[in-house]
Amino acid sequence: MPSRTRILAAGTALALGFSALPALAAGQITFVSQGGAYQEAQTVAILDPAAKELGITVNQDSAPDAWPMIKTQGETGKPIWDVVDTPPANCVRGGKEGLIEPLDFSKIPNAEAMPAAYRTPYSVAYEFYASVLAFNKANLGDKIPQSWADFWDVEKFPGTRALRNHPHVTLEAALLADGVPRDKLYPLDVDRAFKKLEEIKPHITVWWTSGGQSAQLLADGEVDMAMVWNGRASAVMKDAPDIGFTFNDGFLQNTQLCILKNAPNLDQAVRFINTAVSPELQANLPLHIDYGPGNPAAFDIGKIPAERAAQLPSSPENAAKQTLISDEWWASPEGEAAEKRWLTFIQ
Repeated sequence: MPSRTRILAAGTALALGFSALPALAAGQITFVSQGGAYQEAQTVAILDPAAKELGITVNQDSAPDAWPMIKTQGETGKPIWDVVDTPPANCVRGGKEGLIEPLDFSKIPNAEAMPAAYRTPYSVAYEFYASVLAFNKANLGDKIPQSWADFWDVEKFPGTRALRNHPHVTLEAALLADGVPRDKLYPLDVDRAFKKLEEIKPHITVWWTSGGQSAQLLADGEVDMAMVWNGRASAVMKDAPDIGFTFNDGFLQNTQLCILKNAPNLDQAVRFINTAVSPELQANLPLHIDYGPGNPAAFDIGKIPAERAAQLPSSPENAAKQTLISDEWWASPEGEAAEKRWLTFIQ
């Protein structure tokens, strides 16, 4: 049997129309991720080894924002995708709308053994990244911010600032800055968060819209402190030693694996998910990219060096300093209302 991955052109499915695609045979799945360096890394670390172990072909597609295509394919009742790597809010929202299959974790023992907080009824954690507070030591001197309260303190920590133009995590940062304890963040006090954001809004130089933009702002010295993704900060630090970041007050985020309702290769998709979240394959991922494994058992098998583990957002030591984002809350009606309110705030 074939045991390899095959890359489909991004967006091929919609570009051709569903009927133009060949039927998928048993022994195959179509896996969808976000493309770029991340998908290249997971191909080497997880997808190719899983295909070989299971004796199947893993066809690949990419969609940086999978939600519109999940919705479009799901509503046909005959999707062409099987497994999607996407933020868990998409899996939960899709599950509630009948677009995503509920997972039978008795058939996915590697996921069943993971912490309950790393699963939803429809998905399981696949990799972790973090939104962290990064800074430029050349501009700030010895006044290095270590919390969102510091970031909000424009008198004690003068300098230029950047935040992400998105409510997820940004509202949580505002509440931490206003003194809400990490374990009391959810359900979010949306009114309080937006009130706190109004305080810092005049001091934000840039509301960034892509990870690449946030990294460039730091690299160019355009901002002195910023919320960025840890992998982006690490990349900048390789050429700019004055750039640093802290996992203190960070936000632990993940993408998860879920299966489209009526997926053409459902049984193979379930087998694939179990293999993809095994500790052995999960431990491969951080050897190729600055993302942590979704399965914490990957840290226990001796494949990830201690020095590398210390750099990863989901290592036990770093995870303990951060807040695990509640994608279930963001998929709730209250979360969707907060997203709509953000559009008004940011104008």
